[in-house]
Parts: sequence; structure tokens; C-alpha cells
Amino acid sequence: MTATTVRKRAATGSLLGLALGDALGFPTEFNDVPSILAKCGPWREMPLPKPAIVTDDTQMTLALGKGLRTAMDRGPLGPERLERPVREEFVDWYQSPENNRAPGRTCLVACNLLKDDGRPWQDASQIGSKGCGANMRVAPLGLVPGLGDEQRAGAAQLQSGLTHGHPTALAASDLTAHAVHLLARGADPAGLVGLLRSYAYDNRTRYHERWLGDLWTRSQDPTPEHFIARGWDDCLAVLDRLQEAVRSVSPETDPCLATGEGWIAEEALATGLLCFLWFVDEPLTALRRAACTAGDSDSIACLAGAFAGAHLGADAWPADWADRIEYRGDLLALGALWDA
Repeated sequence: MTATTVRKRAATGSLLGLALGDALGFPTEFNDVPSILAKCGPWREMPLPKPAIVTDDTQMTLALGKGLRTAMDRGPLGPERLERPVREEFVDWYQSPENNRAPGRTCLVACNLLKDDGRPWQDASQIGSKGCGANMRVAPLGLVPGLGDEQRAGAAQLQSGLTHGHPTALAASDLTAHAVHLLARGADPAGLVGLLRSYAYDNRTRYHERWLGDLWTRSQDPTPEHFIARGWDDCLAVLDRLQEAVRSVSPETDPCLATGEGWIAEEALATGLLCFLWFVDEPLTALRRAACTAGDSDSIACLAGAFAGAHLGADAWPADWADRIEYRGDLLALGALWDA
């Protein structure tokens, strides 16, 4: 870990940014842009709601983060060590009275099945779903120190697979965690899309059997390599759209028109990244742009916030915003642990 990483407190910045984006996008989700502007005024001036309440996006990020913390307290991270505590945290979230923030259907169905301790997680996984619930919560795996590339990738895909088993959900989760990791480690945002494309090509036919087991057999694919390549091909296609949008699309237009509405995993990644890359040095503007979108505004904004906070660190967020965010104590505890 470099001195720069510690100094900027990338983990704290990323987790706070994710939650702030989530809270900003919560009231605008399911609205079109004219309705948002009528309700909130000019998008560049959108205030953080009072109180700053988050959605299932932040709740599930914290569930993953706490499960990951438990797993790593027990020794080197591996699939068995990760699956049990994360599964338990996801079930606890499912059963919590605070799980009342319009959670996604895939997560609800899968977590209900995960309650059965004797059921292999692969049998609970929703193999046909590539909803953004897979990667809206994956940022902790890009932030926790001490993981090798194979651990980070495998764990990112496993946590997706607990609920969203579609190969695009797996690949987009892996790619999202990789983007957060690169930004936290000081990667230049100007070269980020190229780095992500290279990563996707390098991993296109790599099925992480140690982490995923026989998940692929629930699909109609002839081989595990064919299964996972479908997911990476979806991600490569949306990265092409992202690369073009960063160059040629005005930030004054709804980013969903360029890279998709974010209900599915690869589009949430691309549209959240687009908002971040448009406003690399203006993190609040990036969040506001992401929240003023016709698509899955809270998930797009939470990903934009995760990227911006990983890049700029904890000081990206003004105290009068960060101090008001729901679950602030939990977010700061995980951030401090991983920044230490």
C-alpha cells in the first residue's frame, strides 16, 4: 500500500461516495429527467435530501463489507471462507425490518433461498438475472487491502453469484471491483477505460471454478468458457459505448441515452463511470449528474460515488454531506479498517 493510498483514505472516500450517491438518487429513481428537474430544480444544484436516507444499494454494500471483514479475520480469503459470512449477512439483510427501500426482486428471491443452510448457493443463484444488484454492492472488494488479483476477481464474481448468476452480472461485478481498485491505487482516470478493456479481454474465457464451482451448469452453455465469455462480451460492448460517450457526448444530456439506463449490471457500471469521467475533479457534480437520469438513478449515482471517492479520497465529500448520511458509523468503521 502506498503512502498516497493511506493519505487520501480511498476506502472511506469510496464508501461515503457510494452512500451519498445512493441517497441523492433515491428520490429520483423511476422518474424521467423532466420530472426530476421539476421536483429538484437545476441538476447541478441538487441538494442532498434531508434526512439523507439510502437504499438497498448501500445496505447490501455494508452486508458484503461486514461479511468480507469476518472472512478475512479468519485467515486468507478463499471461497468457503467468504461464502458463509456473506451469505449470512445477505440473509440478515433480507430479514431486516430496514429492508424496505424498494429492493430488487432477484435479491429477494435468492436471499429467501439462501436461508436454507443445506442448499448449495449455486442452487439459490438466479442464473438468468444480470440486474445491477450484482455490482452496485461490490466496491468493498476493490477497497480491502491484501487481496491478490485472483482473489479479488473470484470473490467479486462469487458475491454476485449468490444472487445474480448470469455471466454478465459476474463479469460486471469483477470489472466494477477492478475499476475501484485501480482508482484507489492511483490509476489515471484518463486511461481507465483502456485498462478495463484490456482486463476484460484478458479474462474473457477465464472461468473461476475454484470460486464458482459448477454454477455454469445451470445455464444452457456447452462449456464454462462459453458461459463466462458471454458476460465479458456484454461488458466489452458497453465499454465501447462508454469510450465513445466520454469523447463525444455532452454532459448536459442524460447519460442513460449513451450507455444505458443502469437496470442491468454492465449498463450501471458504464453509466456510473461516464458520470465520474465527465467530472473527475468535481465529485458532487458527478453525483448530481448520475442522480438526474431516467434510469436506475440511485445505483448509477452510488457507483459514480464509489469511483469518485476511490479516486479522490475521503476529502472529496464536504462534511455537511458526509456527516448526515445514513449508516455513517458503519461506513466509517469499514473505511477506517481498510485505510489503516
